[in-house]
Amino acid sequence: MEIRSLRVEEFDASLNLSEYAFQYKVEMKDREEQRKLFIPERSWGAFENGELLAKLMLLPLHLYVQGRPIPMGGIAGVATWPEHRRSGLVRELLAVALRQMNEQGQILSCLHPFSIPFYRKFGWEVHTDYKKYTMNIDSFPSKTLTTGSVKRDIKNIELLNEIYHSFARQYNGMLVRDEEWWKRMVLGEEGHTAVYYAESGQPEGYLLYQVKNRELVISEFVFLNETARQGLWTYLANHDSMVTQVVFDRVPADDLLPFLLRDPRCKQETVPYFMARIVNAAAFVAEYSFAVPAATSPIRLSLRIEDGFAPWNEGNWQLAVSPEGKGSLTPANPADFGLVCDIQTLTALLLGYKRPREMFACGKLSGPGTDAETLERLIPLSQTALLDFF
Repeated sequence: MEIRSLRVEEFDASLNLSEYAFQYKVEMKDREEQRKLFIPERSWGAFENGELLAKLMLLPLHLYVQGRPIPMGGIAGVATWPEHRRSGLVRELLAVALRQMNEQGQILSCLHPFSIPFYRKFGWEVHTDYKKYTMNIDSFPSKTLTTGSVKRDIKNIELLNEIYHSFARQYNGMLVRDEEWWKRMVLGEEGHTAVYYAESGQPEGYLLYQVKNRELVISEFVFLNETARQGLWTYLANHDSMVTQVVFDRVPADDLLPFLLRDPRCKQETVPYFMARIVNAAAFVAEYSFAVPAATSPIRLSLRIEDGFAPWNEGNWQLAVSPEGKGSLTPANPADFGLVCDIQTLTALLLGYKRPREMFACGKLSGPGTDAETLERLIPLSQTALLDFF
């Protein structure tokens, strides 16, 4: 078996496998458009005698972590022909992808799992949830008069992106979007946009939504302050003669909407969404800003990381954090007793999805309780979110 990046002439073999595995069909004209956009070196395949058996895509992306863009390798389009499944092909592809990401400096990786238990075996962990709301239009908060205004069907990507990035930096795990991503992955032909402008003319929020069959579906509700939120809410509420049901399709997990409703007993779903994985623990820690209130000297902890799928992470480390919050991981003596966790838990902790105290309580983080409390103080409180899909 050979594992390598795809070639230009293997586009059809790759798309045929995707169509079968994900049960869709690409029309001929769309197929030719996709052919023009095909970047073969971003797709990796397992081959036997020239036949493509399994494949995945490795996308060079960036995520916001603590307000800064972090290089991330996005895993997508993982597929295997049924006669070759359960033979370890995806495992081999993921191992190659991890080595590639490590060599390219992509210190974090994300994917949307078909099976969370499957990808946990290889070091990925759930790192963000989203909420989905379904409610009647008459459940909306009261309409509020604001000093700003809302303009509909604004497709100025630069303007939308400016609002989006101001919003996205508040969360760990939000995608850094560029113009091409907006065109291909965000703005659909059938959807509408609405932008809230403050009285000064400054854009401070936007909606992406569709209206169909008396249903209003909001795919993105982004606001930079409370006034913008109220202005966009009032705009949505003004659809009350057109729709009976409203769906908020993907809302950050810290959203307060139900509390603000007259009756918060609408249908609410919390959905575990994407998975993340630290690709290189030492490199990630070097980019991370720790919390060090009143520290006058470096804080040091012994940490054993378990990562059987990325051997460069496996082993005993000393975590040192300077009084300025700068962290480093250096190899440590195996005899030093300290904290122990796997790469999945470490990823969830540093991204802010889970806290050291709760992971220690359930046994996912083990070692001296005093060290766990120190780590609790070192990791800043944060919230994860992701509005995109790939």
